[in-house]
Amino acid sequence: MSRPLWIAALIVTTVLSGAAGGLVVSAIDDDGSEYAAAVMIEEKIESSNAALRQDWESLVGPAIETYLLKNPSILERVTLALSEQRQAEQLAASRQLISANSDIIFGGEGTVSIGNPDGDVTLVEMYDYNCEYCRRAFPDIVTLVDQDPNLRVVLRQFPILSQGSVDAAKIGLLVRGEGADYWAYHQAMFTARGQVDLEVALRAAASLGLEADRLRASMEEPTVVAALEESYELARKLGISGTPTFILADEIIPGAVGVDVLREKIANVRACGSTACETSGRAPEIVLPPTEATTNQ
Repeated sequence: MSRPLWIAALIVTTVLSGAAGGLVVSAIDDDGSEYAAAVMIEEKIESSNAALRQDWESLVGPAIETYLLKNPSILERVTLALSEQRQAEQLAASRQLISANSDIIFGGEGTVSIGNPDGDVTLVEMYDYNCEYCRRAFPDIVTLVDQDPNLRVVLRQFPILSQGSVDAAKIGLLVRGEGADYWAYHQAMFTARGQVDLEVALRAAASLGLEADRLRASMEEPTVVAALEESYELARKLGISGTPTFILADEIIPGAVGVDVLREKIANVRACGSTACETSGRAPEIVLPPTEATTNQ
């Protein structure tokens, strides 16, 4: 270390030492060891840092705690600000993911559209026929389709809860492929009593005029398998792990949020192109109700 550098460092050390509670001046002979000077400087800095930490913990920490206890609303504001920041970050991430996968999200293999095929707003639902929350959300979809003539709903199979769910999804894809009334099949699955499995699905398909044995033999057709694989891959890309999950404009909406929430978000999309029209600069609220979690596939 050159003499000007270690002299400067010694001055800094002296200042830090003084700030920590004691002014220490150490002289170094012109012929003294520069290495020894460097070691001494390091020790002084460490000693100063330790003293400063101790001062912070013993003086500043308790003062902050006392202030927060006297003004607890500050913590509420901090929590709210953090929540809004995280919501804004989540929405930004969702927008990017939806934009990158829009062709598959709003179309893709094996999806079925109900409502107005030329509607000005498209709502996508990913569902499992054995999902209790999907059953709760089903009347909401019926209501929206009945009451909103300009709404398009895209139904995407996402069986994650059981083998029965997978079998019912495959039969549903075959029903679609046969050109039968998929909406009637869909309704039958969500109004069936008990667990939905292959036999329940085949009975529903047979009621639409389709041959059960032929459907059973066609369950592993490449188009059927590819449609389900597309749903699983889409879910992986979007970070979706439960049902029901709705996708609307720029937002991924997990869970059975209720018809009023969906209706409001649809109205917002028409008004400003987003599920939440920001009028106050505040991040929109993200509703996180319970969903059926995935099982290993």
